Amino acid sequence: MTPDDLNIDFEEGGILTTRQVDKVILSKGAWTTILFRYQNWDQASESYGEDKFTIRRYQKRNGEYTPRSKFNITNAKQARMIIETLQGWTDPK
Repeated sequence: MTPDDLNIDFEEGGILTTRQVDKVILSKGAWTTILFRYQNWDQASESYGEDKFTIRRYQKRNGEYTPRSKFNITNAKQARMIIETLQGWTDPK
């Protein structure tokens, strides 16, 4: 297994309740960090909701990746706030 094989798709009762839309591998190695873009199934509207984002860290041990931590970004507004803050911190002065 490689980091490219990791995903967050989750099926329950024959329905893909969490659908991975995209991912970017931020780091590889003994500790792998991946940023995922995903959508959750909304049973009431019978459609997928707005994009959400999660950063997940995996530890590789004996060729297997074990999830160790995650941070969920619940909406686009929160994502933009994180982007703006990081840009402010990292842009040359």
